[in-house]
Amino acid sequence: MSFLAIKNLYKSFGSLEILKDINLEIEEGGFLVLVGPSGCGKSTLLNTIAGLEPITSGEIEIAGNSVEGLHPSKRDIAMVFQSYALYPNMTVRGNIAFGMEIRKVPAPEREKAIKEVADILQIGHLLDRKPSQLSGGQRQRVAMGRALVRNPQVFLFDEPLSNLDAKLRVDMRTEIKRLHNRMKTTIVYVTHDQIEAMTLATKIAVLKDGILQQFGTPAEIYNNPANMFVADFMGSPAMNLLPARVIEHGGATTIELARPDDDPLRLPLKNGTLSEHMGRDIVFGIRPEALTDPDGADRNADALIEGECLIDVVEPAGSDTFAVTKIGDKAAVARLRADARIMAGQKTPLAFNLDKAVFFDPQTQQRIA
Repeated sequence: MSFLAIKNLYKSFGSLEILKDINLEIEEGGFLVLVGPSGCGKSTLLNTIAGLEPITSGEIEIAGNSVEGLHPSKRDIAMVFQSYALYPNMTVRGNIAFGMEIRKVPAPEREKAIKEVADILQIGHLLDRKPSQLSGGQRQRVAMGRALVRNPQVFLFDEPLSNLDAKLRVDMRTEIKRLHNRMKTTIVYVTHDQIEAMTLATKIAVLKDGILQQFGTPAEIYNNPANMFVADFMGSPAMNLLPARVIEHGGATTIELARPDDDPLRLPLKNGTLSEHMGRDIVFGIRPEALTDPDGADRNADALIEGECLIDVVEPAGSDTFAVTKIGDKAAVARLRADARIMAGQKTPLAFNLDKAVFFDPQTQQRIA
């Protein structure tokens, strides 16, 4: 049974429609990440769950109860903002305790709750400092501590790591994951960073222009994107999306990929895949890790096809080497082993793992296989 359910939700500001027929649900203890580019409506959706924005139509339920018209303070949620929103004149202890004081929680209970969250977040040594004396990561921990002492039904995070440097973001991401594993509280988390979405979520909702593009587990979103936007947005480097044509070659349904100054690359498909699209133009999608050097390819793949490709650029990246080749006037990125022997300007065989390939209609941009 879903713990947080959003049904047919619309949100408009005047004549401007921001959210359009959003339907989502997450189980108790789940971690829902709302992801998408700036302006897609993800923060607005979070604010409607919090009660900071009224909805135009639809329904939001928490634990089976509608929260329509309920004041934010009555929804049993706690929110962590991008800006931390700490009181500068209060100590860390005072910031964490402030909400409990407002609710008239007895002093012994307040101190016990402060000690518990300080231990969890490892900020016990900071309790007597002011926010101005803290680093960005420490301030974020305090903001999380202030939410934790509420012990709410749902935590809401609005891009909480966007103000931190790259290394600290990774560290705090791990802390939030560890915190969720320990607390088992339902979380809704907004980010534009698809790496955060993939690593934190039990379910991901991908939004664009106020429309839900796809909702599923990280593996479903990554491996089976519903359309070209999701395929391109989720993944770093992004999925290669290459113009192709479905033809018959050697008695097999084959995708043909044009190449500048070279013969077309032909990749035969198994089991009649795309046979109903014979003679049509399509978009061939393949992740960089499914396009690799033959020695590094997945030996368990059923459909592993090699093709000679001219390498334009080689980019060593420590644990991997990325190689760029031109296919159908598009740059295709291959992810190779770190020690792969490869040079720009030379032809080299690359292995296409067609088990991992997906195909899209170039007009509708929706997935067809």
